[in-house]
Formats: sequence, structure tokens, C-alpha cells
Amino acid sequence: MAWLLVIVAGLLETGFAVCLKLSHGFTRLWPTIAFCAFALGSFGLLTLSLKRLDVGPAYAVWTGIGAAGTAIYGMVFMGDVVSALKLISITLVIVGVMGLQLSGSAH
Repeated sequence: MAWLLVIVAGLLETGFAVCLKLSHGFTRLWPTIAFCAFALGSFGLLTLSLKRLDVGPAYAVWTGIGAAGTAIYGMVFMGDVVSALKLISITLVIVGVMGLQLSGSAH
């Protein structure tokens, strides 16, 4: 259950990063409100998950989902440049997070 919280928190991190961009420096009301809601949800779920998980792997999964998710969202929906290096880098982030998790920290 704790890992499910981390995964949902990571997806919410993607949401708050995208809304941060859309807020244009907190000058647009609805993206700013959405940013606040996503950030509160993301940090809240991560905090709850850390009651049962080691901080290193949980934080790595959270940031990995957020970073990869934001990069993919930007390329698919926001016109960010797609390149082989970006796709390889996203893959390396995911593989690195998986490696950290598989290194033996699960309870």
C-alpha cells in the first residue's frame, strides 16, 4: 500500500510541475490553484508513505516518476522537443530508480 501512495504521489508531482509551467510565474489563477492542490497531494502522500518505507528508495521513485512523467507530458502535450538523447535519459532515470529499489530496501 505504501508503494501505491508513492506512485500516486509521483503522478501528482508530474501534475504540479506541469501546472507550475502553466501558471506563468503564478500569474494565472487556475493553474496556480491546481499547482497548489497537486503539490499538497503529492507531498502529503509521500509523507504518509514514508511512515513505512525507507526514505532513499521512496524519494527516488517519487522524483523518478515526476521527472520522467513531466518530460514525457511535455513532449506529448506541450510541444517540447523529442530527441533520442531525451528518450534514453528518461529510460536511464527509470532503470536507475528500479535498480535502487531492487538493491534490497523493501520491507
